[in-house]
Amino acid sequence: MVANLSTVYGKSSPCLRNPRNPAAPVVSDDYEKKEYCGAFGIYSFSGQGVAFDIYMGLMNLQHRGQDAAGAASVEGGKINCVRKLGTVASIFTPEAVSSLSGPVGIGHVRYPTIGAGGEEDAQPFIAEARGRKFALAHNGNISNYGRVRKAMEQKGYKFFSTCDAELILAAFVEAYEETPDLFEAAAGVMKRIDGAYSVVLITDGGELLAFRDPLAIRPLCWGRNEDKIVFASESVALDIVKCKLQGDLAPGEAVLVSKDGIKRKAVAGEGRARHCMFEYVYFSRPDSKIDGRWVYEARHNLGRALARAAPVKADFVVAVPDTARSAVEGYSQESGIPVAEGLIKNRYIGRTFIMPSQKKRVDAIRLKLNAVRHVVEGKSIVLIDDSIVRGTTAGPIVKLVREAGAKEIHLRITCPPVIGPCFYGIDLPTYKELIAANKSVEEIRKAVGADSLVFQSVADLVKAIGMKREEMCLGCVTEEYPTQFGQEISKKIKSSSEDGVRAWEEQG
Repeated sequence: MVANLSTVYGKSSPCLRNPRNPAAPVVSDDYEKKEYCGAFGIYSFSGQGVAFDIYMGLMNLQHRGQDAAGAASVEGGKINCVRKLGTVASIFTPEAVSSLSGPVGIGHVRYPTIGAGGEEDAQPFIAEARGRKFALAHNGNISNYGRVRKAMEQKGYKFFSTCDAELILAAFVEAYEETPDLFEAAAGVMKRIDGAYSVVLITDGGELLAFRDPLAIRPLCWGRNEDKIVFASESVALDIVKCKLQGDLAPGEAVLVSKDGIKRKAVAGEGRARHCMFEYVYFSRPDSKIDGRWVYEARHNLGRALARAAPVKADFVVAVPDTARSAVEGYSQESGIPVAEGLIKNRYIGRTFIMPSQKKRVDAIRLKLNAVRHVVEGKSIVLIDDSIVRGTTAGPIVKLVREAGAKEIHLRITCPPVIGPCFYGIDLPTYKELIAANKSVEEIRKAVGADSLVFQSVADLVKAIGMKREEMCLGCVTEEYPTQFGQEISKKIKSSSEDGVRAWEEQG
């Protein structure tokens, strides 16, 4: 039996965009890197409506994705869904929130890592199997996307988007067709899918299922209060709905919440974690706790480590807002150099328009950032940022501070050089676009115009986060990828002569 993979709108039209079609729209290259997706799931044991809680949770996850948002809830055997392009505040009007009735629901905010990012790619997705309906959303990226999709299409599955969440749902319902057990269906996904995925799913029977990939690459925590249990990509989403953080799902763990209570089961893997280090460097909010470690503390430690590794005489330490603020505090405390707010961010811009040229990227930086001239003029500045990916924005930022009159600019980066792409949920591009994969540190320093440039070492990064090296995914800074397919793709991209190829979308 072929599962029905129609979209929540009930459309039967084929996908409007093909990621391998050269004429397809190009995903926006806003700034240097993008945050990818936030997932949220909630269950009320007393039967209270959860729509407003979903809205509040997604507002606290908005930093993880601003291209699209959506939510689904279940009441009386019916799944209700809202999903559109845009921010949470623009999508979840009072009318939209009131349409999401019921005591069980999921929500999602998205940036696209697979697909063209149109409305058809917005989550959650809905599918049907054995007369039951399921709605699913996830955070992560499927590295063997093209290969699995091709195999399923050959079986007769019809996809209506280019989003990997739909592929996960397809694999789930296929497994459920064989064995109508939710835990077994989750295990079936994990046997077939390679990559990173933290999943929240509801059934039309009012059940909530959450599960995490066998390496727990992307975060998924949970918390509860007297009435509700919540699963989310970050603990800040629990805070806003007044649910106390209880912990994180283990690698390969699935949790089922229903009228029968809470059931937990390890359905795949050996409990071996490979958590994404970029969550601590860049993705997560500093007030979040990810896999038992406070993001603020990790970033503070990263700043301290840079001060120890690369001491320099300077008048002020300045953050490239906002991610580097915690690191600047740590650098200042370790070095004794005072902090100054030398760069101001325009908080009313949000995500900038599509920028197909370097000139527009530079214009966008000037639109988002402005140097405080009387702070930096004539001064020696330690400028701290979280990472350099393409190098297309680091140069204009240094230039901005230089034009404001800074005498010296010592650029310090809390992340090691990014020398490899990511296949697990970060839009780190091909080897040819990664500046550190093609230039030495000295060459990068000259390219961006800094007086000195120091990156964090991998050893100091690991120590600052506080995990063992073997517990983290460091693929983008070491080229040591935690999954077999990731290793294969890395080699394929490195040898490819094509620019901008997302090898994991290919169906070969």
